[in-house]
Amino acid sequence: MDIAALSTSMSQASLAQKVSLSVLSMAKGQAEVQGQNLVQMIEKSVDPNLGKRIDISV
Repeated sequence: MDIAALSTSMSQASLAQKVSLSVLSMAKGQAEVQGQNLVQMIEKSVDPNLGKRIDISV
């Protein structure tokens, strides 16, 4: 294999790795935002009186 082909191959591999890491970083950021939104939705939906008393009839 000649030097030019090896250089091109290494450059393409490096670019592919950088693109992969960038996409992974964007996906991680989006997952964090979705997680925060889910926590906010759960906090808003909680009824403070829910679960304090149990009605039992025998």
